[in-house]
Amino acid sequence: MLLNFIRAIFIIVIFAALFLSITSQVENPEEAQRLTQSQIWIVFIGGLVLAVIVLFIDWLLPKRSLSALAGVFFGLIVGIFFSWALTMVLDMINDVFKIGLEGTNLKLTKWMMGICICYFVISFIMRTKDDVRFIIPYVEFSRQTKGVRPLVLDTSVIIDGRIADICQTKLFDAPLVIPRFILNELQLIADSADKLKRTRGRRGLDILHTLQETPAIEVKVDDTPPPGVDEHAAVDQKLVAFTKNCDGKLVTN
Repeated sequence: MLLNFIRAIFIIVIFAALFLSITSQVENPEEAQRLTQSQIWIVFIGGLVLAVIVLFIDWLLPKRSLSALAGVFFGLIVGIFFSWALTMVLDMINDVFKIGLEGTNLKLTKWMMGICICYFVISFIMRTKDDVRFIIPYVEFSRQTKGVRPLVLDTSVIIDGRIADICQTKLFDAPLVIPRFILNELQLIADSADKLKRTRGRRGLDILHTLQETPAIEVKVDDTPPPGVDEHAAVDQKLVAFTKNCDGKLVTN
């Protein structure tokens, strides 16, 4: 979700930069005489194509979800630094090789280059959390939990059903978290061809519904995928990674 939001911001910034660039050229009397309508469309379409290419390349890269604002902030700082360094290189190349970039065109090139670099750095850091943590040990992008640590429920605990009775007694006030892949596993068991498994799965779904209807406890189904774990990994492995990521306590039989 956070990565999609960043992609939307990237597109908006690209359009804003193009609009400001074209507007400034038209308002400048000297450059307005040399600027034709076709040139304006070339600049606009060129920037749009660049944005599409950047997003397409990003979409082709391996996807690892990381919803952490710290990663975005760190990536933005690194991206700005690299952009500043490369603008100096661009100025040097422009002076030495006489490329002909000047005025608004030079500014637009620097803006586009900076936006693309910042986007790629942020996207890269969000996809490689574990590698960044290994290289920079003091950079931690794990989610911080305020208050009581949540209880992450395993499939067996939900099917067992005693957790619902315990919640009724109000012995604890920690929220209950059910990962999406646990809910999917319950659904698969409930749809099993084996009668015994199907009965256990439906019982688990009924218990989960009872927990959600209990006003004494907060129950949340979390769609966050476990970081650093393959999608096809074992459920137990994903459950351990998920619990560590949300700083919770694993409840199992």
